[in-house]
Amino acid sequence: MENVEIGIIGGSGFYKMMNLKDPAYIELDTPFGKPSEKILYGSLKGHSIAFLSRHGIGHRLNPSQVNYRANLFAMKMLNAQRIISITAVGSLKEEIEPCDLVIPDQFFDNTFKREKSFFEHGVVAHVSMAEPICPYMADLAFEKAKEMGLNVHKGGTYFNMEGPQFSSMAESNTYRKLGFDLIGMTQAVEAKLAKELEICFLSLAFVTDYDCWHQEVESVTVEMVISNLNKNIKNANRLIEHIVEAIDKDRSSCKCESSLENSIISDPELIPPETYKKLKPIIKKYIKK
Repeated sequence: MENVEIGIIGGSGFYKMMNLKDPAYIELDTPFGKPSEKILYGSLKGHSIAFLSRHGIGHRLNPSQVNYRANLFAMKMLNAQRIISITAVGSLKEEIEPCDLVIPDQFFDNTFKREKSFFEHGVVAHVSMAEPICPYMADLAFEKAKEMGLNVHKGGTYFNMEGPQFSSMAESNTYRKLGFDLIGMTQAVEAKLAKELEICFLSLAFVTDYDCWHQEVESVTVEMVISNLNKNIKNANRLIEHIVEAIDKDRSSCKCESSLENSIISDPELIPPETYKKLKPIIKKYIKK
């Protein structure tokens, strides 16, 4: 089994990580099924990297079909300490323009068709989601994006809709009235699962459109999304390289590596052996059997 330091999850339009040294594909099977795609393993700026296309190469899986648990658990199996997740989003604020980068710090999860926890079948855990984004990673990403001259916004709430359809105008205007900054279809569940895995999580949200609320701008279309995504692919690759190059291997500056501590509420003696075996990479740190 390969050991990686940083996992990268690519979203719509971002199907391959560039400039990896000694790239090779790894095919994994997890207790929660197969990930969306083979994992691309290699070295970047002296750090071991694992890249996974969230929707599969060729974009075969819609947001509700993605096996988020398998994707994130595969990163845990590779011993990834941090995950950088790339996502395409719509803007719900005038000042957040298409082709801007946003580093959100909060999520509102409105999805209803997805598995959102590893803890089931005899073991229950309640992790805190008060701070879903690793603060160290967010600060570093913002610093590097500013150095690159990107139009970047730090902070904001990402409204996670189910999809795969885009919003109606009534929905889009409602989300604006509720004060949300961005709308997308993938990040909230990934953040929740990363927290259960004690992996630092960073979301890089590249704006492709104004959803459909903006009266002076054409409503979102796939063509619009792809066009603006293509403009951001080079920036995303370059930004990830700068983040990876500067990253500190010491994680003491955040609390992500202990997010599961005191969260498992189940009696250890009553956890079924098969459940413990399945979750051992997550819970062995706190429960010995």
